[in-house]
Amino acid sequence: MNPSAHSHPPESRGLLWPALWALLFLLVFIWSGINPKDRITWMLEVAPAVAAFIILAATRKTFPLTPLVYVLLLLHCWILMVGGHYTYAEVPLFDTIREMFNQSRNNFDKLGHFAQGFVPALVCREVIIRYRLVNGRFFTQFFSLCFALAVSAFYELIEWWVALISEQAAEAFLGTQGYIWDTQSDMGWALIGALIALVFISPWHDRQIRKMQA
Repeated sequence: MNPSAHSHPPESRGLLWPALWALLFLLVFIWSGINPKDRITWMLEVAPAVAAFIILAATRKTFPLTPLVYVLLLLHCWILMVGGHYTYAEVPLFDTIREMFNQSRNNFDKLGHFAQGFVPALVCREVIIRYRLVNGRFFTQFFSLCFALAVSAFYELIEWWVALISEQAAEAFLGTQGYIWDTQSDMGWALIGALIALVFISPWHDRQIRKMQA
């Protein structure tokens, strides 16, 4: 008897992972929306995650991404939704870490900005490689790094615009916690995240891209 006869057909396997991804996204999304610390801040923080969900759903058939990038995008969305639920300055786990290591602030926002560089760099890298937008590994990495920094800079502009519109909403959304170099620090963490992704994750990413293209 052929063992594969009882396995799921390719069509079923192809639907399983997107369904699981969507389920894991929606479970955390629903949790984050239940009694968040500040409703306006929650809406601002989860908006990028919702936009990502819509884009990924729309492009699942026409431009499916590598499993690695899908997993990283899900983790990034979770970070956004956790930050939206508690606000970035009041995530309980990072309050505990602050007390354990005698830190001056809750640093969950730095994790968020690290991911803001790490994940977009790999998304951009995959698009560049698969569409063959530039030639050579150096320029692929360079433009992926530039894209990640552009995403980070644009997010800082959004924070500025929110601050101009509403001081009350901006206080929770920015989460500066009195740190005057918060904007520069946020972009610095995004740069570190992008560099680590491009240096250490690229070989793994390349293998998945080659497998998908084959």
